[in-house]
Amino acid sequence: MYHLSLEGRYFAIAHRLSTLRNADRLVVLDKGKIAEVGTHAELMAKKGEFYKLVETQSQTSKAIADTVAL
Repeated sequence: MYHLSLEGRYFAIAHRLSTLRNADRLVVLDKGKIAEVGTHAELMAKKGEFYKLVETQSQTSKAIADTVAL
C-alpha cells in the first residue's frame, strides 16, 4: 500500500481493496476521472465501479485459492 499525507489529509493506494474498508471517504477513479465517492459501505451498496472491482478481486482470490488447494 502507498501512503501520502497532505495538509491533514491521508491518501492511500492499495492493491487489496479490503484494506480501505475503514477509510472515511474513498474516491474511485476511472480513466483519470472521478467515478464515485463514498465510504466502503456506501460504494458497495451503490453496486457501481467500486463494487465491480471488489467482486472481481474476491472472485480472483477465490479462484487462486481453489487452484492452490488442488
